[in-house]
Amino acid sequence: MNKNEKILFIISQLESLYSTPAIPLQHVNDYTLLIAVLLSAQCTDAKVNEITPRLFSLADNPKDMMSKDVDTIREIIKPCGLSPSKSKAISQLSKILVEKHNSIVPDNFEDLENLPGVGHKTASVVMSQAFNIPSFPVDTHIHRLSYRWCLSNGRNVIKTEKDCKRHFPKHLWNKLHLQMIYFGREHCPARQHNPRVCPICSVVGRKSLFK
Repeated sequence: MNKNEKILFIISQLESLYSTPAIPLQHVNDYTLLIAVLLSAQCTDAKVNEITPRLFSLADNPKDMMSKDVDTIREIIKPCGLSPSKSKAISQLSKILVEKHNSIVPDNFEDLENLPGVGHKTASVVMSQAFNIPSFPVDTHIHRLSYRWCLSNGRNVIKTEKDCKRHFPKHLWNKLHLQMIYFGREHCPARQHNPRVCPICSVVGRKSLFK
């Protein structure tokens, strides 16, 4: 199987399994998506979805959130981990959105990545899922799958993102990153993974996986 055939096979398999992948993080607007993605750092989406209803009942827009005490925010989001830094970032970025962006979440990488607590991966998720701008956010699942499928060398997520963008058609990036996340969770986990029965690794996986 040559490179093009492998890419087409991966796309076909993912499409057959997840033709309409849902956005994993529950949200009601661009702002709440941004906050949910920020909270998901070193935390599972499931845990974030448990926490955010209470947080967003407190405030679901930057103007209301900036008026809340940081300690109140911290107490709500504590189960997500890193609550001291995340609560400060939520408060600060909400104030910046109000004062500099008319309470609107920016639709460009530069402004997003200048917000407290927002790195490239968070910005990529927002660009992709809120604004449908082609992006390829790389989380632990995508990083792992890209290495197993010989799409990248596993050196770092920056390299993985570049390689995924190089291999896959741009118009599919937004959908593919979600499909890969779901596939990683259900068929290609980090532990107790059997490459011989994995729908994709069994065909295009690294030989080292089978040792």
